[in-house]
Amino acid sequence: MTDPKDAASDFEELERLGREIEDLAAQKLVREQSVRKMRDSEDLEKGVVFAQEIFQAQQECLRLEVEMELRRKKINRIRLARDNGWEQ
Repeated sequence: MTDPKDAASDFEELERLGREIEDLAAQKLVREQSVRKMRDSEDLEKGVVFAQEIFQAQQECLRLEVEMELRRKKINRIRLARDNGWEQ
């Protein structure tokens, strides 16, 4: 049987992780928009390129996606443990 304190703690943890995922998703969206903007403003004929900046922004997008995935997996572990009555 699950202790009410543990259930409340799990709920708070799930809420916190959900908020973090939303924040990371918003950050990722901003990075993706900046990549689009840089690509649209490149002009190869004039030598205006943002290769390094685009690469760095894409790397940041990948990092943010990994951070979101880690939090989703943690949420799933908490739910699985709660549903099966396991200790974490």
